[in-house]
Amino acid sequence: MKPMLPPPTGASANRPRRRPDLTLPLPQRQPQIAVPLPLPPSSAPSSTTSQLISNSKQQPFNISELDRMNRIGSGSGGTVYKVLHRPTGRLFALKVIYGNHEDDVRRQICREIEILRDVDNLNIVKCHDMFDHGGEIQVLLEYLDGGSLEGTHISNEASLADLTRQVLSGIYYLHRRKIVHRDIKPSNLLINSKKQVKIADFGVSRILAQTMDPCNSSVGTIAYMSPERINTDLNHGKYDGYAGDIWSLGVSILEFYLGRFPFAVGRQGDWASLMCAICMAQPPEAPATASREFRDFVSCCLQRDPAKRWTAAQLLRHPFVSGGSPGNGNHTSNKQVHPTHQLLPPPPLRPHFSSSS
Repeated sequence: MKPMLPPPTGASANRPRRRPDLTLPLPQRQPQIAVPLPLPPSSAPSSTTSQLISNSKQQPFNISELDRMNRIGSGSGGTVYKVLHRPTGRLFALKVIYGNHEDDVRRQICREIEILRDVDNLNIVKCHDMFDHGGEIQVLLEYLDGGSLEGTHISNEASLADLTRQVLSGIYYLHRRKIVHRDIKPSNLLINSKKQVKIADFGVSRILAQTMDPCNSSVGTIAYMSPERINTDLNHGKYDGYAGDIWSLGVSILEFYLGRFPFAVGRQGDWASLMCAICMAQPPEAPATASREFRDFVSCCLQRDPAKRWTAAQLLRHPFVSGGSPGNGNHTSNKQVHPTHQLLPPPPLRPHFSSSS
């Protein structure tokens, strides 16, 4: 290897240019589009949770402007309060997440909630903002004055079809964006005074279960879980989260119709009893007194083989919610479906549904 030579000095350095007519123009700096140089690594700010939150986007809310009015829900992971935003007089729900999280976990939660803030659908509870306040992560959510649908009995099929259509619209929106809820159940379905039904906890519940209890590898309520999710020996150990959401929807809708948990055991039963009922017994069915459309809809959701369950897109075309059959003509009113519903493909053919029986 040749040694590096020093720069020329003396006469050789001062000799005239061979082509004085050749020049290299320097680009003109435009201040209006100038970008400052990044700081050197030693001067870069530390990556803390509060900086991650503040740098993600400009926050339209200040936590000091929120007044807590009363508690509207609580669980092992946190508490939800009804709050008033003083400058606007608007009501919100503030979810306070308990726990002293490690920095990596806090950053994960912030990233997940940032995704939730971009979700915008008529049938999904809106996530407005988040705060890291006093060691607690607080999430500002849309407030629905009607509360959850847990314990609701809806025997009228027209009303149940409208509710189902709205929930399906939200699930369809999430699934198109590669988001799996993993905890569809009546207590996570909220309603307001305008009869709008919205899905809640589609991301926060998953975050909490993963970060607050290191021993908890599953997410959701076992009573509404699909068989292949509870028993990993089923379906060759494969789990499709989208099909799992559809099973949970079917259980919830059938529970609304019956006014009780549709399996032979109680919803609050022990784990072994629930597992046997869900994984070993035949899936529950709608009673013979229900319409043919509703019975078939429940069957489309509660297939033991996840590959045979209809997708949210297909279910939105089902006659029970679309009003596509003469027996369901009264379901066409008060549709509150996301506009993308109009772009859905037709559902697969089910010969037994088109029979005259």
